[in-house]
Amino acid sequence: MRELFKKLRKYEIRIRKAVNSQMQGDFHSVFKGSGLEFDDVRPYQYGDDVRTIDWNVSAKGHGTFVKTFREDKEQNVYFLVDVSASQEIGIEGKQKVDIAKEIAGVLTLSAIKEGSQVGMICYSDQRELYIKNGKGQKHGYNIINRLFNLRAVSPRTNLDKALSYLLGMLKRRSVVFLISDFVDEGFEPHLKALARKHDLVVIHMKDRLETDLPMLGIVPLRDKETGKVRWVNTSSSAFKSKYRQTNRGQSENLRDLCKRNQADYVLIDTQEDFIPGLMKLFTLRNRTKKKA
Repeated sequence: MRELFKKLRKYEIRIRKAVNSQMQGDFHSVFKGSGLEFDDVRPYQYGDDVRTIDWNVSAKGHGTFVKTFREDKEQNVYFLVDVSASQEIGIEGKQKVDIAKEIAGVLTLSAIKEGSQVGMICYSDQRELYIKNGKGQKHGYNIINRLFNLRAVSPRTNLDKALSYLLGMLKRRSVVFLISDFVDEGFEPHLKALARKHDLVVIHMKDRLETDLPMLGIVPLRDKETGKVRWVNTSSSAFKSKYRQTNRGQSENLRDLCKRNQADYVLIDTQEDFIPGLMKLFTLRNRTKKKA
């Protein structure tokens, strides 16, 4: 594990330096708490915004009271990581699940360093790992250690169930990093709900084999989640074209869904360096926060 932590720290330092130099800002804005949270009530004063009146307290007959708020500086950060069998595609050691864990590990180190409360959920079609949010370096190392030692029990995916679980669990607005290949259906309504209530970041994992199959003739393709096998002609131009369009269409649809619901989106190719992709994401988030 020592070599792993060393590797992740190098990635984290590389990202931090690039963010601070390119954006002429600070890395804290990526995880910084946004908005206001309720603090107390006080008597209404002339000029107060009527929208802040607490009608429940005022109805008790002791005068008109308004809500007061304080800046929500400490942010909750949660990672929702797909560890189903469909993530086990790619070169050994660089499969989608391997890179997903590295990304979650790097971002965990970054969030912990910025003083955020960090928690993690790993899922398949059931909850495979849950770590309650906490702070400090020791907590961050515990998250990474348990994440990289995790071996999923179930091969299947139920993204809708995972999103529903997270929505019911989170009690305050949080930054949520959703890391998955999104090889599933029917999750869109809960993804929209999560984006409405929280600061959602979608990290879409892809491997080049999913868009560019090698020409191997007629070969068996096995669904890693169901175990079903079907024979396909990988040398057929019609099959390759349909296969490529289906996978690219999935990426475009997910990107559009995120854009419509104000969630950040980045596509990660497991056969490429993922740091530039994260940099692009953080540049976007930094600009968005400055406008807000």
